[in-house]
Amino acid sequence: MFDTIMIPTDGSDYSRKAEDMALSLAKKLGSKVVAVHIIDDKLIYPYEVLEEEGKAILKKVQEKGQENGVEVHEILIVGSPTHDMAKITEKAGADLVVIATHGKTGLEKILMGSVAENALKKVQVPVLLVK
Repeated sequence: MFDTIMIPTDGSDYSRKAEDMALSLAKKLGSKVVAVHIIDDKLIYPYEVLEEEGKAILKKVQEKGQENGVEVHEILIVGSPTHDMAKITEKAGADLVVIATHGKTGLEKILMGSVAENALKKVQVPVLLVK
């Protein structure tokens, strides 16, 4: 049914819940997971800092996948989380996207909410929202 489950993650508590849901579902269905972290091209932090943070976030998903016996692939890219989700989903070959309804606190929380909303509107495969 769902061979490839994509999980966009920003490392927030909400995203970790979505990661757990995606990994649990993948284990039950025998699916692989594609963990995606998008470095927002509008952020002004030094790229190296954002890249290291992204790699650390994806590594944690990889470790959880290994603990659960789930194959996890990682994608770390620079782009627009709100506008590139459909394209990333297609390139990842995902048949399901599991995404948190919210992200980090403050502005980032609002951003992740808009990412989830945009995913619902633009992604061509089923989207599972996790609160």
